[in-house]
Amino acid sequence: MNLSTADEESAQEIHIPADVDWQMLDKSKFFFLGAALFSGVSATLYPVVVLKTRQQVAQSQVSCVKTAISIVRHEGFRGLYRGFGTSLMGTIPARALYMTALEVTKSNVGIATIRLGIPEPTAAAIANAAAGLSAAMAAQLVWTPVDVVSQRLMVQGGENPKIPNSTSTCKYLGGIDAFRKILSTDGPRGLYRGFGISILTYAPSNAVWWASYSVAQRLVWGGIGCYLSKKDEVSSENGVNTFRPDSKTIMAVQGLSAAMAGGVSALITMPLDTIKTRLQVLDGDESGRRGPTIGQTVRNLVREGGWMACYRGLGPRWASMSMSATTMITTYEFLKRLSTKSQESLTP
Repeated sequence: MNLSTADEESAQEIHIPADVDWQMLDKSKFFFLGAALFSGVSATLYPVVVLKTRQQVAQSQVSCVKTAISIVRHEGFRGLYRGFGTSLMGTIPARALYMTALEVTKSNVGIATIRLGIPEPTAAAIANAAAGLSAAMAAQLVWTPVDVVSQRLMVQGGENPKIPNSTSTCKYLGGIDAFRKILSTDGPRGLYRGFGISILTYAPSNAVWWASYSVAQRLVWGGIGCYLSKKDEVSSENGVNTFRPDSKTIMAVQGLSAAMAGGVSALITMPLDTIKTRLQVLDGDESGRRGPTIGQTVRNLVREGGWMACYRGLGPRWASMSMSATTMITTYEFLKRLSTKSQESLTP
């Protein structure tokens, strides 16, 4: 794949490896290695997710550092991994759905937009946005029940009296116990509490992220091309200044672009994520009334801390999404390279 820029003095080309599409992948290797790699990524970033969730359900503003210290002091380091087993077991099938929908949609939409005569940069952004949207919607079929269970386990030991497990004695003994109790109390709807707003949160978030990632990559590569041309660190081929980056440079650009896209996406969708988390975690009152609606959740947040209460946990979520995006995209691109079919398999 070539990224070309032109100025009054000379033309420049940056040669980076072509993208690996769905037809080029060994599917069994792709899913097996993907499960192993992304399980490691999830384990690394999970404590940040726990901190974000605790902040979002708190009735007053508490800093991330104080939240972390409180968890470690009262619950030990294991408190930072509450619900991790449940989350991990759900992440594997959810990731499989996500990656399949992502690659199939990106490949098909990319081909369709190019055939319509849309310029390649715009076509890439459209294909990435559509792929992110469809992948998020498919994955939420698995992720929403997993989120409901794992988030309830995450907040055990918290201080919000409306959370069903905020006392020192845990209401849930584990993921399976939580699943059974939620199912017996609220039925299947209890496991899909917040499903609608999860779609409204993650679908646009993924669309924004993948489109932003595509645009950010081109901006970063364009900046690198301009910088190197001024430093005379590019070779000339047929009158065109050419730069062929090594694998480390490619990974660095992918990571930086992912972090930029993650920050933008986190900022835009933070209020929806806070509302979603509260809907999935908070129970009804002792008289048996159902949990709060979206409108009641928003009013409670505004009453507790004004509109800025909708941005509680923004710091951890920004950090989590940026770090997750950076590790995810570098891992994902590495995974696709590892899973590429041999040249003999690709020839008809």
